[in-house]
Amino acid sequence: MTNALDGRVVVLAGGLSSERDVSIRSGRRVAEALRQEGINVDVLDVDAALMASLAADRPSCVVPLLHGAPGEDGAVRGVLDVLGLPYVGSLPVACRSSYDKPVASAAVAAAGLHVPASVVLAATTFRELGAAAVLEAVEASLGLPLVVKPTRGGSSLGVSVVRTSAELPAAMMAAFAYGDIAVVERFVAGTEVAVGVLEQDGVPVALPVVEIVPDGGFYDYGARYTAGATEFFVPARLPQDVLDAAAAAALTAHRALGLRHWSRADLIVDADGTPWFLEANVAPGMTETSTYPQAVAAAGLELGKVVAALVDDAVS
Repeated sequence: MTNALDGRVVVLAGGLSSERDVSIRSGRRVAEALRQEGINVDVLDVDAALMASLAADRPSCVVPLLHGAPGEDGAVRGVLDVLGLPYVGSLPVACRSSYDKPVASAAVAAAGLHVPASVVLAATTFRELGAAAVLEAVEASLGLPLVVKPTRGGSSLGVSVVRTSAELPAAMMAAFAYGDIAVVERFVAGTEVAVGVLEQDGVPVALPVVEIVPDGGFYDYGARYTAGATEFFVPARLPQDVLDAAAAAALTAHRALGLRHWSRADLIVDADGTPWFLEANVAPGMTETSTYPQAVAAAGLELGKVVAALVDDAVS
């Protein structure tokens, strides 16, 4: 790991998205893991001083751990490309495709994965055609229960599970609070799992499947980042053939979306053992309660060594 150890690595964390706090926690954890490997690391925020800082003291590599836009939509990575700085993670074009949930779902469906039936609604269309009429048509088409979420963003912000017609209008407003376009999809009952993908020597490998059991029944923002609010099982308590199918689904999503270095696929495994793709993440959370570091540990790997190897790959 000569390149990683000899140079300075910059971890980008923070930003101005609604997931800023999560990003800061992820960045601090990864920075500390790299320091334990003897690597010189700085943690920088995404602000007006960033460009000058990178230009004044060019790092050997950047590790973007920015959650939400512009960290996961490819914008910051595009700037890093312009500056000629190597970085860990997917390229801008893959980030844009993955960050837009309907686009990502279409890509993985074309690759053979199961994706819940859905309808995409813009806030302007929702108002112009009449909210009541639109929601009645959507419910008639998809049935209940439903999941409503913004087409962009993560950490379950603006996401609602709708079990009755009366809950649907409020769920739409909650989603529109985080973006102008929302997706309404058919609810798939089953076991919620997260499957991390890690490239080792350029070859994508699925990490152990993590089963997610939130105390409140819904894996929302609080359940994700509050210690003790969710129970995790690694590997998931599923038959081996189902675990293999979930791992294969995550690898298919990683390849279909053109992702690089690492990713995480969020899936629901139904009663028949079929994995359903929900979304992909190009900057997996690295907090104390995030699933990716748990999967890394379950695979017998050390987070610092994993990231250092990816840094070396990015530099080389």
